[in-house]
Amino acid sequence: MRRYGRTLLLVLALAGASSPVLAAATAQEVLAGTERQDGLLPVHVDRREGEVFLRLPPPDANGLAGRFIYVSGLETGLGSAPLGLDRAVSQGARMLVFRRVGNRVLAEVENERFRAATGTPEEQRAVRESFAYSTIWRGEVAAETADGGFLVNVAPFLARDDLQLAGALSEGDRSFSFQSDLSVADTNFIRVFPRNIEMRARLTFTAANPGDEIGNITPVSGNLSFVVRHSLIALPEPGYQPRRFDPRAGSFAMQVVDYSAPLGQPVVYELANRFRLDRTDPAAERSPVSNPITFYIDRGAPEPIRTALREGVSWWRDAFDAAGFIDAFRVEMLPENADPLDIRYNVVNWVNRATRGWSYGQVIEDPRTGEIIKGQVLLGSLRVRQDIMIFEALVGAGLTGTGDPNDPISAALARIRQLGAHEVGHAIGLAHNFAGSAQGRYSVMDYPAPRVRLVDGLPDISDAYGVGVGRWDRFAVNWLYGAQTDAEAAPIMAAGLAEGLRYVGDGESRSVGDAHPVGSLWDDYADPVAELDRIMEVRRVAVSRFGPAAIGAGQPLSQLRRAFVPIWLLHRYQVEAASKVLGGVDFNYALNGDGLERATPVAAESQRAALDALLRTLDPQALGVPDTVLPYLSNAYSGNNDRQTSIEIFPTAGGPVFDPLKATELGAVVSLAGLLAPDRLNRLEIQSQSADIPGAHEVIDAVIGRTFGFTGRESDAGVRRRIATTTALALARVQRDAGLSPTIALALSDRLDSLADALDGRGSDVHAQWRRGLGNLLRDREALNAAIADEDRLPRVPPGMPIG
Repeated sequence: MRRYGRTLLLVLALAGASSPVLAAATAQEVLAGTERQDGLLPVHVDRREGEVFLRLPPPDANGLAGRFIYVSGLETGLGSAPLGLDRAVSQGARMLVFRRVGNRVLAEVENERFRAATGTPEEQRAVRESFAYSTIWRGEVAAETADGGFLVNVAPFLARDDLQLAGALSEGDRSFSFQSDLSVADTNFIRVFPRNIEMRARLTFTAANPGDEIGNITPVSGNLSFVVRHSLIALPEPGYQPRRFDPRAGSFAMQVVDYSAPLGQPVVYELANRFRLDRTDPAAERSPVSNPITFYIDRGAPEPIRTALREGVSWWRDAFDAAGFIDAFRVEMLPENADPLDIRYNVVNWVNRATRGWSYGQVIEDPRTGEIIKGQVLLGSLRVRQDIMIFEALVGAGLTGTGDPNDPISAALARIRQLGAHEVGHAIGLAHNFAGSAQGRYSVMDYPAPRVRLVDGLPDISDAYGVGVGRWDRFAVNWLYGAQTDAEAAPIMAAGLAEGLRYVGDGESRSVGDAHPVGSLWDDYADPVAELDRIMEVRRVAVSRFGPAAIGAGQPLSQLRRAFVPIWLLHRYQVEAASKVLGGVDFNYALNGDGLERATPVAAESQRAALDALLRTLDPQALGVPDTVLPYLSNAYSGNNDRQTSIEIFPTAGGPVFDPLKATELGAVVSLAGLLAPDRLNRLEIQSQSADIPGAHEVIDAVIGRTFGFTGRESDAGVRRRIATTTALALARVQRDAGLSPTIALALSDRLDSLADALDGRGSDVHAQWRRGLGNLLRDREALNAAIADEDRLPRVPPGMPIG
């Protein structure tokens, strides 16, 4: 019940009224006992009743009483890498208005994407009225103020599931429900500043069956709670100069549909995301700025990681300096007791999870212009430890912490510097450039593979990662920030194109079936085929040396099974890079008239070299685990299950017993995925009009010939049979893929029938029985469909990304 000082008064109506009428409470009554904070809006907090009153100004004729940029996000996370509900993750910015309608208050999200940017007020109204907006909450006017404004209690607004966490948590048979009776606005935390208001809520969700991933984390099964942040932000001051997105420039952008565009000009365009950066002397070629970009390092990051992050993020100072900005980019430690989610701070957050996962660079933007208001970076804490594990397996754990050029900790900290720079690159508006390795480590916006060399016949990691931003990064900052107008940006772009700078983004790089020959993740060097051959030799040496020295003294030897996986699969991403040469097409993000309009297939000799290199990765010598390694990989552990380990190791032969043929199988899957990607085969069919380029059917025949050619040592027979079986199942799966060309699918069906016939033969030994059994399986469509759907028969490769 409400206290007497704010109880609504009952007043009998005059002139024969038979029922009581509620008299409106006064602002003084409503606010009795509250604490007031002044800033963007006056905010009154009643800690006892759990109420948060905003004092809104007098509404206009349409009831509009305030327009703000609104951001909600997670102050506390779930701790699950797969689900991504991390500390400091935000939903993105929305344009929120509070509208009074009678005694009701509506919170509405305006639709800023559709607009008439240069149109008349009537044109702008026509667009506004043509597209839906969203109403996300309804409240009540608590009292009116003397100036014509009003009070509204926004505690219920804060305590709703704005982030739609219930849906994000629910997957398959896992169904979470929002528990409103266990969710409240947190009146212990309200922060009011001149240009922003920070509020929080505590929300709870429950499920009868939380699933293994969430069940591994929560202290009470099926019950989990979050602290959710809500930020109301003042609209930025006028003066920001929006810039049109250029698909060649590698920047983030927001899409606009502008119905005031002149006839003959596109209605749909994009505005690049960037911070406002104003020179104190606009006419000077080099000038200080009035508003430097400052990023703060989370004090939750431990040393020496904290120092490495500060050093890596500071690399961006060079790029801004090269663009003519003096002391425009700064890196500092987050002040003690400062709030990482406060909109005033650009923060590099240190995020802990139960298993390793991705890091992110986010922007919170003005939905009207694309101006970045806040940069938000989330760095996963377990990635550096994964790097150390990999490096110890390569050079030996005995070097850890020694300061040696091959010290795994030194190499991992080098990666942390690069990672900090990479994610802050996103937070200043830059996209991935996966062509970075093709021109000599020329962008921190690539995903770098650790450079592992052989020195005196042994793995060497002394040059695992580069130092500093690269040539592309300086160009991208100069284009995005050095030019204030689109006209000023044109010569910067022209100079970059003339220099031959390459850019390949996410959409053309992430899939193993993608076509661009230089758009790859976690690859190295300019020639992907030569690098595949080189890394296969590094892998051969690393696998042959693998043993107890890969982990620290006193550690359970069972950890060797986890450490072995990234060494065995050391080549996996270079396989993907080399496979993109096969059936590859070199293209650009060209604009008409820039001279880069023509896309060209990769040269035939390069495609054939890629095919040969990829086929070599399927040889038994490459996919047989050495006998000298096997004795160390079957040690047991009697403690509790560790999910970090259980999701990243190969299937065993029962209990802790290592299964070398599963390792063979998974190695084959990596290579076959690159060779037989449906999109790749489709392109090869298209390119086969050129007699020099290997066609899809030639590639399929080459794969069969390589994996079913049983010559060599009898001791390799088991490995060869497993490679051949995996190949047959992979071909059958591809043949049924809906994305495969129908003509290739028909031909491949016939080719599998021919293979089944060829496998027939007499004999009673294991090899003959295997041949007949595989042939029978290929003929039995129902059994074959079951086999290719069975992950135990054609298993998934354990997670590799992210590396560091």
